[in-house]
Amino acid sequence: MRLAIVTHYFSTHRGGIELVAAQLAAALSTEHDVSWMASDCDDVPTDLPPTVRLVPMSSTNIVERIVGVPFPIWSPLAALRLWKELRGVDVVHLHDYAYSSNWLAFLMARMRGVPVLITQHIGFVPYKSRMLRLAQWLLESTIGRVMLGRADKVVFVSSVVRKYFQQRVHFTSRPTTIANGVDTVVFAPLSSAERLSLHQATRAESSLPRLLFVGRFVEKKGLAILEKLVERFPDVQWVFAGWGPLDPSSWGRSNVQVFSDLRGRSLAPLYQGADLLVLPSVGEGLPLVLQEAMSCGTPAVVGEETAEAVGANSNVLFSCPVRASGAAEDWTRALRGILEKRRDLEAMRADVATFARTRWSWESCISAYDQTLRQLLARHAS
Repeated sequence: MRLAIVTHYFSTHRGGIELVAAQLAAALSTEHDVSWMASDCDDVPTDLPPTVRLVPMSSTNIVERIVGVPFPIWSPLAALRLWKELRGVDVVHLHDYAYSSNWLAFLMARMRGVPVLITQHIGFVPYKSRMLRLAQWLLESTIGRVMLGRADKVVFVSSVVRKYFQQRVHFTSRPTTIANGVDTVVFAPLSSAERLSLHQATRAESSLPRLLFVGRFVEKKGLAILEKLVERFPDVQWVFAGWGPLDPSSWGRSNVQVFSDLRGRSLAPLYQGADLLVLPSVGEGLPLVLQEAMSCGTPAVVGEETAEAVGANSNVLFSCPVRASGAAEDWTRALRGILEKRRDLEAMRADVATFARTRWSWESCISAYDQTLRQLLARHAS
């Protein structure tokens, strides 16, 4: 099968969607002829097997630089190249509908009569800006409804995102849910002694709670809440891994440590060394960083919508409202209660890792996608 994968960025941009696309491209390329097309805003990945053909498309990333919203725009030359690249392709796989590159790929696939699979990762993001909320609503009500409704197959990464769109879209074929997988060999738990050695190696103060955030430093990830938490919990080591306009380095707090150049397996020691992942994000399906942290045995506190997507009980996951007007106060109370029972976090680690290992594996994820692609192609051929 000739498979064309189209995303807004390559995995070198370090977003969750792109990292998942990279894993899928690498795994599927063992059985299929895979081409991956994305913006040339970043370097092409060097950690993928040679069986994945990378096609960087000329583009501008001015929207993300100015507004902080990831939205690269492909040039006319990129559109011409995409048209040529889709000649002879058997299936086009798009990751999310909300990017202009994917609109273009959807239209061209339709013109060429190529079946389209869309993996929808996120739902509605409640931006503070009315302009952004309006733009998102208009996009969802028009292009989103058309693309998701007319795609040959739609896959959702969580039941929460699927439920959201099933109330708004009439699908051509019944959508399915396939959770993203995790490399449980790389993201694996450590023993208490190994975690102590890790703290010593990184010169971390093991007597203080070590709280971790991983993700882009943007509004939807809850950076406003996190800034208040950092201020209200000065006796906590706060570790941030990511990049973006709302950089915690600018907060001027001595208890904040920022890593801006880590991704993939290089994040594993941060997860393994942390006592708790703090992720007050909104509008996400099932964040990859949450899956990776839990696979390392690290408990997490997340928004209620994210907790619903995970489907875990309170024995392995904490949750707190994010969308409420007093969210910062709610998270302060929740975090204070969690830290008062810090020993319980250590006791939870084995159950957290077991939960993740039994729920998320790349083997089952890849198998589900491979079966979905083959069925889609067979149905189209018939």
